[in-house]
Amino acid sequence: MNQPAAATAAAIQNLRVATYNIHKGVQGIGPTRRLEIHNLGHAIEQLDADIVCLQEVRKMNRQAAARFPRWPELPQADFLAPEGYTAVYETNAVTRHGEHGNALLTRWPVLRTGHQDISDHRFEQRGLLHAVIEVEGRPVHAIVVHLGLIKGSRVRQIARLREFIDREVPADEAVVVAGDFNDWGARMRYAMNAMGLRDASDLRGPRTLTYPSRLPVTQLDFVYGRRLEPLACSVPRGPIWARMSDHLPLVADFSLPN
Repeated sequence: MNQPAAATAAAIQNLRVATYNIHKGVQGIGPTRRLEIHNLGHAIEQLDADIVCLQEVRKMNRQAAARFPRWPELPQADFLAPEGYTAVYETNAVTRHGEHGNALLTRWPVLRTGHQDISDHRFEQRGLLHAVIEVEGRPVHAIVVHLGLIKGSRVRQIARLREFIDREVPADEAVVVAGDFNDWGARMRYAMNAMGLRDASDLRGPRTLTYPSRLPVTQLDFVYGRRLEPLACSVPRGPIWARMSDHLPLVADFSLPN
């Protein structure tokens, strides 16, 4: 095999997955609030991920559109998708001024999508987004989650996630589950491991703290994989990343099975 062909083969064997809570594209409080959605678009492109899992993504918001002159006309998922990527979005929460939910951006073809409401109580509207992506002729299931703030809710939502995977994902097909787990101390890791899902950040290497972005003290964002071998996990840092959202993105690299 010549050198260019070998490089192409090596690239095909790897899959990069990023997860990012974008805080609805706006940062700050009260009169100091600022629009960050344009910066987020450049940042997501720089991640160079095959699959980007996003949380707190606005489909529309009348109040924000009236406040910010540069508010995009497109829904945020479509606006943030780099050229050549497909955007998939599902609403989790309907609010007074609009709606928001989870999104997935990918450079690979999307075969089908699904959504399940996993709300645990009426004060938090939560859901999971499922997309089946074709990577070099093989299906890879990607599930985007944003779990609740209460520990008991997260436990029950993980149980519902397991039921969903058992029902929707064949045992011999690769799956990634990524998102904002709100999981202080990685307490959900044991339940995820019991499903055969391995945490990409559970590798020896630099700590992958993602929250809060300006001075991260914990990891709330995770990427888990099954029938994928985790290779590396990292968190981009610096003043630009610290200002765009209250979370930092998490980037995980996996090798695909032959």
